[in-house]
Amino acid sequence: MTFEVSQNGGRSVAFITLGCAKNEVDSEKMRAKAKAAGYRIEQDPENADAVVINTCSFIQSATEESLEAIFEAAGMENVASGGAKLIVAGCMPARYGDDLEVELTEADAFVPCSKEDDLGAILDALFGGSLKNASLNSESNANVSSASGEAVREDEPVSVSAYVKISDGCDRFCSYCAIPFIRGRYHSFALQDIEREVAAHVAKGTREIVLIAQDTGRWGQDFKEPSTLAALMGELAERYPSTWFRVMYIQPEGITDELLQTVASHDNICSYFDIPLQHVDKALLHDMNRAGSREKYLALAEHIRATVPEVTLRTTLIAGFPGETEEQFEELCDFVSEGLFDYIGVFAYSREEGTAAYDLPDQIDEDVKAERAQTLRDLADASCTPRIAQRIGREMDVLVEGREEDGQLFGRAMCQAPDVDGETYISAGNVGDIVHVRIADTLLYEMEAE
Repeated sequence: MTFEVSQNGGRSVAFITLGCAKNEVDSEKMRAKAKAAGYRIEQDPENADAVVINTCSFIQSATEESLEAIFEAAGMENVASGGAKLIVAGCMPARYGDDLEVELTEADAFVPCSKEDDLGAILDALFGGSLKNASLNSESNANVSSASGEAVREDEPVSVSAYVKISDGCDRFCSYCAIPFIRGRYHSFALQDIEREVAAHVAKGTREIVLIAQDTGRWGQDFKEPSTLAALMGELAERYPSTWFRVMYIQPEGITDELLQTVASHDNICSYFDIPLQHVDKALLHDMNRAGSREKYLALAEHIRATVPEVTLRTTLIAGFPGETEEQFEELCDFVSEGLFDYIGVFAYSREEGTAAYDLPDQIDEDVKAERAQTLRDLADASCTPRIAQRIGREMDVLVEGREEDGQLFGRAMCQAPDVDGETYISAGNVGDIVHVRIADTLLYEMEAE
């Protein structure tokens, strides 16, 4: 969980964010809405007049973590005494609706994903009236950029890497996934709004923009005049040639030749593809309401590597989906052992109420799911870490991100996405620099450079 801080006047609001990077972006949007309504952003929730918990409810464990955070906040002295308001926002209110309001009496207000833009008015209602003057002068608004629903302000701390959402919602309805019920139907954000947010980040010194969504590969297809993710990335890369661009969460169908050529032809677009496959057995994928097969995915990985030099591939897999036989699991293990991917995330299947897979027969025992997931993780380490070790001796650029407590500089190369792929440790440079290095050694997923 993270907290944001500012020095605006008025009553104070603290934000506690759980879940993925998309939630981080949504919290930033809500923070800007609160600031625009005249509220000061407080770092410490125990000193705030209102505490907003941006929840995650993608799977059961995330819901449980969100509930723990809510109950912990409800027990803080300022909230328990009634002096501070507790607001539950994000995925949980979106997913559980009125049922949550009945059960979770600790909260003073609920803000589902679709209502996050209304946070300022909701705070005003809780406190009995607006804290802002009716006529907010244009100067105070001038430094707010609201792109794709998000905002960047000049008084925020500079981050060398920033997430930018390019769409929201999902139309795939994978049988295990609750996202369409939480986020609604898929809708792309306009190019000009995305570009405005990117421009605001770049103007502040951000060196890497990570484009995210539930389904990034579909960007632009729902426009009156359809566009493509390749067109979006090419446009951004050419407008900001000194900025790295990275895209995450591309479904296999979103990997087009146009996209591959766009990535290959722009030095500032990371040669990096995050492609969630989930499984490789055709019958099991059909039960997941997904298309694909082991043969198709092998061909896709080979085609990408043939088209984009020195590409980095990441995927995610699900172990223990209902009906997964020993033979199907072994097929997945064999696929992992082939070593086509640099990074593999593994999750045990989570049975989620409201999804089609919840009522499927042949649900697998929790211990078996956990055992299969761990087996896959061990195989992933065995097949991926040798690929990481092959980088020893290679020269590459590293974006310097910060220092450890002992002063050790660290950053990330283009082959490392934020938060998931480890760090590169370096000996010289300043935060925000892009330095050219030679990889001297690796340890699992970490790299050391000189």
